Amino acid sequence: MISALMPNFSRLDVAFAHGQGSWLFDAQGRRYLDFAAGIATNSLGHNHPHLVKTISEQAAKVIHVSNLYRVPQAEQLAARFVEACFADSVFFCNSGAEANEGLIKAMRKAQSDAGHPERTRVICFEGAFHGRTLATISATGNPKYLEGFGKPVEGFDHVPFNNLNALRAAITAETAGILVEPLQGEGGIRAADPDFLRGLRAACDEFGLILGFDEVQTGMGRTGKLFAHQWGDVEPDIMSLAKGIGGGFPMAAVLAREHVAKALKPGSHGTTFGGSPLACAVGNAVLDVILADGFLDQMNETASYLRAGLEKLIARHGDVFTELRGQGLLIGLKCAVPNGEAQAQALRQGLLSVAAGENVLRLLPPLVVTRADCDEGLAMLEQTAAALAPQVAK
Repeated sequence: MISALMPNFSRLDVAFAHGQGSWLFDAQGRRYLDFAAGIATNSLGHNHPHLVKTISEQAAKVIHVSNLYRVPQAEQLAARFVEACFADSVFFCNSGAEANEGLIKAMRKAQSDAGHPERTRVICFEGAFHGRTLATISATGNPKYLEGFGKPVEGFDHVPFNNLNALRAAITAETAGILVEPLQGEGGIRAADPDFLRGLRAACDEFGLILGFDEVQTGMGRTGKLFAHQWGDVEPDIMSLAKGIGGGFPMAAVLAREHVAKALKPGSHGTTFGGSPLACAVGNAVLDVILADGFLDQMNETASYLRAGLEKLIARHGDVFTELRGQGLLIGLKCAVPNGEAQAQALRQGLLSVAAGENVLRLLPPLVVTRADCDEGLAMLEQTAAALAPQVAK
C-alpha cells in the first residue's frame, strides 16, 4: 500500500526533533552534525536567535497579504540586494525552480521587447541542475530527470561545461541567452573556469544575448562572498537565488539589470506567495547576519581550516576519498567508493551530508559553523573512511 506521503523521496530513516547551531537532535536525543544544511539552505544553522525572533515578531503582525498591495519588507530587501550587487531590480518568489522559470521568461520577454521575438532559446550546460518543473528539468537536460515526462520543453540547447568553442558554435539567430551555475552543485561541485565565465560575458556582449547565473546554491555567502560570481570580474544580466536566502524559510529571488527587468510588466509574470511580509522579513534578517562586519571573513577563515583538514584526510585515506572540490563552504569529496555508501556510513558516525554527481559527497555546513564543529566533523569523516577502507580493499 502506498504511503500517505507520495513516494518520490528516498528518505533516510532518521527524524529530528530540534536543532541548535550546526547540530540536529533526534527524538532519542542523539545528536548529528549537520553538514547538509537542508541542502545548502539553513545558512544560519538551527535556532538562530535573530532569525527566530524575526519570524516570531513578524508572524504576530502579518504573514501574507499578496502582491496586490505594497509590501515594505520586500521593498527594503530588494533595495539592499540592489545596493549589494549588479542588479537594478528584484522579483521575489518561493523556490529555486520558480526563480529559474522567472529568469527564463524574463530572458525571452526582454529579447521580444527589444525586437527579437525569434530569440527564445537558452544555452545550458552538461552537468547543470536548474530545478524540477517541466521547463527547468528541460534546462537541466539530465535524461534521468526527464524520463517519463514526455517531450522536453522546447528551447534549450546543451553544451559541455567549460568549453567556449562548443558554446560559441551553439549560438544561433534564435538564441536568447545563456544560463550557467558559477559552480555546479548537483553536478559534482564542478567550478566554472574564470576564463570560461569571461568568455560567456564576451559572447553575450558580442551577439546581444542575456547572461544568466543560477546562484541558487552558490549564493548568499556559501562560497565566501555574498554571490559566487563576485570572486571574479564577470557580472550577469540576470541571476536566480534561493536556498540560503531565507535561512530555511521557503524563499527565492530573481535579480536583474534594468534592460531585462523592465520586460516583466504587470500581467506578464506573478506569484501568490512570493515576497510576503514574513518571507521578506526573514530575508532581511539573513542579510543582517551575512552582511555584518567580519561575518564572511570569519566564515572564510573557518572554511579554510576545514578544507585544510579535509586535504589531510585525503592524504591519509586516498583509497576512500580522492579529491577535494569547491569553494568556501560548498565542498565536494570525490569518492573511490559509491557516494551513497559514504553518505550512509557518515550518517552512522553522526554526520549529515549530501550526495552529488560524479560520485561526489557534498559537505554544506551552515555558514555559522565553528572550528570546534569542524574538528568533530573531521573526526567523523576519519571514522567513515576507516569503516569504508576494508570495502575498498576487496
